[in-house]
Amino acid sequence: MTTDSQPAAVRAHSVVKAFGTGDTKVTVLKGIDLEVYLGELLLLVGESGGGKTTLLSAIAGILDIDEGHIDVLGVPLSTLPPGKRTTFRGQTMGFIYQQFNLLPALTAAENVAVPLLIQRIRRPEALRRARMMLDRVGLVDRTEFVPKNLSGGQQQRVAIARALVNEPRLLVCDEPTAALDGANGQKIMELLREVGRSPDRCVIVVTHDSRIFHFGDRMANLTDGRIVNIERIQQEGTA
Repeated sequence: MTTDSQPAAVRAHSVVKAFGTGDTKVTVLKGIDLEVYLGELLLLVGESGGGKTTLLSAIAGILDIDEGHIDVLGVPLSTLPPGKRTTFRGQTMGFIYQQFNLLPALTAAENVAVPLLIQRIRRPEALRRARMMLDRVGLVDRTEFVPKNLSGGQQQRVAIARALVNEPRLLVCDEPTAALDGANGQKIMELLREVGRSPDRCVIVVTHDSRIFHFGDRMANLTDGRIVNIERIQQEGTA
């Protein structure tokens, strides 16, 4: 389990993000302070509309913030021009979103291989690694299926495999078990916890699924745009 003495993978300080202008302006993040450490799996919970997905997108550098700053793996995101930010994201981060965003014309293996191909890894090697990762998420028999021939839960697992295939140091996940049954949800969380406990990697999971809370090291409650508390999670078998 992580301790606060470990290096921080993510540092967010006084982060503010609003949408709209004038009478339609809505402030979604209202001065967020959060550190996420290497070697941990942090759960981000709270009411719907409280800002969780917005915070994930800001941490990933997909969404610009209005105030404050966010450092990821020691790099201040706001200092990176768009092109370098995209490169940094591709080299260091993995993403699991509620929308699977699979390419419909590609097989499961080809979808998973996309992050590796972007990094100019040769196609045979990229597909080999993709098939290995699909095996880890229980889809070794679905590698050549296109998305329309997969169930929602299978598509979710393909998206998870795609996020993990390039061994990202920071993995951000938005409801990764939402489309999964209990058994597959537990299997995926075991894999994410394994990733999060690597000393040079960390995982952030947005979830409403209380069945997976015990997989986390800490839980941050984000309500109405503010972190209202962070608690350490008692692990099974510990005093």
